[in-house]
Amino acid sequence: MSAGGLRAYIAVTAAYWAFMLTDGALRMLVLLHFHTLGFSPVQLAYLFLLYEVMGIVTNLSAGWLAGRFGLTSTLYAGLAIQIVALIALAGLDPAWPAAASVAFVTVVQGLSGIAKDLAKMSSKSAVKVLAPQTEGALFRWVALLTGSKNAVKGAGFFLGAALLGLIGFRASVIGMAVALAAILAAIAAFMPRGLPAGKKGTKVSAVIPEDARIRALSLARMFLFGARDTWFVVGIPVFFYGVLSDGTPEGARRAFFLIGGFMALWIIGYGAVQASAPRLLRAQTATPAQTIHAARLWVGILTSIPALLALAAWMAIPGLTAVIVLGLLAFGGVFALNSALHSYLILAFSRTERVTMDVGFYYMSNAAGRLLGTLLSGVSFQMGGVAGCLATAALLSAASWLSAGRLSRTAAVSV
Repeated sequence: MSAGGLRAYIAVTAAYWAFMLTDGALRMLVLLHFHTLGFSPVQLAYLFLLYEVMGIVTNLSAGWLAGRFGLTSTLYAGLAIQIVALIALAGLDPAWPAAASVAFVTVVQGLSGIAKDLAKMSSKSAVKVLAPQTEGALFRWVALLTGSKNAVKGAGFFLGAALLGLIGFRASVIGMAVALAAILAAIAAFMPRGLPAGKKGTKVSAVIPEDARIRALSLARMFLFGARDTWFVVGIPVFFYGVLSDGTPEGARRAFFLIGGFMALWIIGYGAVQASAPRLLRAQTATPAQTIHAARLWVGILTSIPALLALAAWMAIPGLTAVIVLGLLAFGGVFALNSALHSYLILAFSRTERVTMDVGFYYMSNAAGRLLGTLLSGVSFQMGGVAGCLATAALLSAASWLSAGRLSRTAAVSV
């Protein structure tokens, strides 16, 4: 790899880290702030719906935008839009009626959804372009970027909860906007050449994958992330708040720190396993057929975890909260291996000349899964409590297992 290519990879990674730190913090800020204002689980889910809808729209078009205007442009646009979203949230007035607050935050979260998926698609596509062409290098580089990103996002979850308890909602979002603007300016000033520029002839219709394996993988990805977000977005944080808070301001602050700490630990652990996935899965010696088989095997294992946790919650076993904590940490480790396999396979299946379109379509499915999980998180928790939430997650994970079975186990993969 050239020195310029390495500098470009470092710059892209730094930009992605900065974005994901604010993205994780913002999610916890919004969720916990509005939960303390008395919003129901379904209302909390509504706050994130447009975020995920815009993720679908953005990913479907971001591949074409990157192909037309270049990866650097879409990366900068993602960071800039996130800054605008943070500044807009600072204008939220606590005196507004609940309906107005929900509508305003939902729209701003939609902007943040656009920002996130522009940044994600740009960063992941850059790995395909910049990674060395040696054996197993692509899997290692994408796992490193994705794993480190999730560790940073986990720190963001804790940061958001801590900031809410220490300085409040408005000061937190203003501070993050200022910090992200400084980072954007620094990256724009020092970003080296190395990322592909746009091509004027790129057609919108090119975003639909030609490869049936990419379509099957995208469907599996949608259900995989739906399974995670069904418990992650609303259900478990609200469940933990009910267990940890005693109804006093001090109790609420303590609950913020503990919930933020758990969510941070979960994401950081998930990121660490994801970064280690090439070694854990012996990627350097695995054949393409073995890698595809592993993608189905691990999602089958994943399905059993929320199913068992749902049964434990339904039976109200002693020490349920501790069992759920340990079970979800195990879910995170297995989920990380699944996610790493998917992130590798999408780049392995994609051709360099259309990587932005294929990755954009794949992450459109990722966003669709998050949308499905976000909606079901509020609905399943409100209707069936934590047991219903976890049972729904198990069903979605099983759907991912069925979808992964459609991948050809004998298809040649060009790495």
